[in-house]
Amino acid sequence: MESADFTETKTYISASEGRKVGMKRAIKKRIGVTLAITLLAGAMGAWLGYLTARAVALSLAEIRLERYATRLMEDGEAASSELRTVLAALSASPYKFCSAQEISYFRALIFESEYTKDVGRMRNGRIACSASLGIPRIPAMVPDPVFHQPDGSKVYVNLAPYQERPESVVALQMNESYVVFTPLTRMHLEPAPMHYTETEVDALTQKQGQLSGEQPRFHGPILMSEGQDRIGKSLYATRCSIRYYFCITAYTTVPEALHNDPTHFRLCVAIGSVIGVCIGMLISLAYRRNRSRDKQLRRAIRRDELRMVYQPIVELANRRIVEAEALVRWTDEDGVAVGPDVFVKIAEEFGFVGDLTKLVVRQALRDLGPVLRNHANFRLNINVTASDLADAKFLPMLEGALRNAGVAPERFAIEITESSTARHDAAVEAIRQLRRRGHSVKIDDFGTGYSSLAYLHDLEVDAIKIDRAFTQAIGTEAVTTAILPQILSLATALDLQVIVEGIETEVQAAYFTEAERPVLGQGWLFGRPVGAPEFLQKLAAGGKQEQAVPKDAKKA
Repeated sequence: MESADFTETKTYISASEGRKVGMKRAIKKRIGVTLAITLLAGAMGAWLGYLTARAVALSLAEIRLERYATRLMEDGEAASSELRTVLAALSASPYKFCSAQEISYFRALIFESEYTKDVGRMRNGRIACSASLGIPRIPAMVPDPVFHQPDGSKVYVNLAPYQERPESVVALQMNESYVVFTPLTRMHLEPAPMHYTETEVDALTQKQGQLSGEQPRFHGPILMSEGQDRIGKSLYATRCSIRYYFCITAYTTVPEALHNDPTHFRLCVAIGSVIGVCIGMLISLAYRRNRSRDKQLRRAIRRDELRMVYQPIVELANRRIVEAEALVRWTDEDGVAVGPDVFVKIAEEFGFVGDLTKLVVRQALRDLGPVLRNHANFRLNINVTASDLADAKFLPMLEGALRNAGVAPERFAIEITESSTARHDAAVEAIRQLRRRGHSVKIDDFGTGYSSLAYLHDLEVDAIKIDRAFTQAIGTEAVTTAILPQILSLATALDLQVIVEGIETEVQAAYFTEAERPVLGQGWLFGRPVGAPEFLQKLAAGGKQEQAVPKDAKKA
């Protein structure tokens, strides 16, 4: 006996530990998924923040480029207008060619000008005189012009002797007069990383070339046509003068544009990360809610994923199977087997236990319908809850299901737990309605709940199922052992059938076999809960006693 107890206890501990391991694994999985979702969402948020900052930075760079090109073009037009005004004044000089009076006149023109740096005369391919040079001792040779303009003027870049200056200079010649100016002074209009180049087309050769500014990273139509473009890793914005013969192109590189405002970038990335983490937490919360037991149970019921098992109930005198209890089993989406005491309570708390009961009735009739129709001496028991008894839809549902299956109500017994009788008046009426329709009604787990011996008669039930706690006390000095004779005597007095739960040993079976009235037995000694095919085989064979019976043989 001690060896058997040790084996049974070990089996119980193993099953319990298995459930705990499964629960821990499921919890770790959910935590892992939650962290993964949160981190992934945070990373995606940071990436989206970066992309947003990048798009904003490039958009702002394009706007700044357009404004910069427009200001430079307007500045260039103002300079060109002034230069032509000065050239016109030079042509109208009332003084002798390169005389002292004319050089003084030149200096007065420069003093009154904004862009002009020097003015002078050219003759025979040489600089004859200027405001700043006076009359050179050795007149400087004038190279070929860089550009010819449609109005006959000529353009020189870094004309000697002006090329010695730190900044680039441009000279414009008309006939024997010329004007020198320094276009790079426009650079003060916009700090780095903005760059610009001034482009012009030679009127004689139609060749495009740089007039001033920085050497562009790209040569093409964008330098001589209005518009904006992104070419390679550079952004361009071009504005062309409608009065003169040049175009201004402002440009910057993408890296320069992106790193122009690092604070803006960091802020966008940080905000994106925070938003991403928040969204990740919301998704994780939704995931966890979706993976909650009540959500999983609802889905399992909707998909018909719960399974039914059947435990035989025998006549102790001959061990013949006369009844069976339908028990429902559920393994959740994490692979953890959830006990009926847990998921039935969940269904009750969240208000869908009626759907669970409907599934049990449907599957039980599907599995054992033929037996119930053809074997007049066999009965199937199902468990219902207090919520079922209070539900106005329960009785019509049960009646309709039995009618459709062609099963008589007498073959379909109802087990009500003692806790379901807490509302005494409602329980009495529900039991009366069930018995009126032909169902046998039994009090399940008798002796542990609310139906005291005093008002058991009022419930008008057909049978009581003695809880396994009393069965396990047989052969011990437990107080519950002394109560058993009283329960059996009361059942005899009230003409109630007695079913004993949790019979695991022959000693326990023998105790009830000697009772005054025939007693039915249920427990692992006579058969474990099994699926319909195995149960039907056992029923056809008349029942067979099982040998190994662990103590955790608890019914649903």
